[in-house]
Amino acid sequence: MAETNEPAGSARELLRHAVAVVAYRGAKALRGVPATFATFTAGANTRQPIQILAHVNDLYDWALWMAKGEWKWNNSTPGTWEAEVARFHAGLAEFDTYLETTAPLGHSAEQLVAGPIADSLTHIGQINMLRRIAGSPVKGESYAKAEIVAGRVGPEQTPPKREFD
Repeated sequence: MAETNEPAGSARELLRHAVAVVAYRGAKALRGVPATFATFTAGANTRQPIQILAHVNDLYDWALWMAKGEWKWNNSTPGTWEAEVARFHAGLAEFDTYLETTAPLGHSAEQLVAGPIADSLTHIGQINMLRRIAGSPVKGESYAKAEIVAGRVGPEQTPPKREFD
């Protein structure tokens, strides 16, 4: 592993970067899906992509509550694909906006990473896997070379520098 001479950033800066990573990877997974993808079923005991995305959105509602010092969970009923994609980016933006303030974190950065952030990356991977199974694969890329910027949490992301077939 290469070392850098850069000083370590704050936990809050790392959280904001992690949210930007989720936005980048999520935007890529959610972009350009076929009309039938939201309700695609890979098997009798698997969640549909729309259910997974609604769960990811619930994770960011929870993340914001955690950041504010509460432990609130809500299982939402999925809306349309378009509404859930918009909710995804709005939830990331609301969480990122809170992280950008100096308000105290009600739960540790470690808890936020171990809970909602890591779980959301797992589920974005599931959406990518389901896209491949459904015949609409997302191209892989070298994410370490991607231009990921704290605060950039909307659907508009920098195009990939190097994708793989």
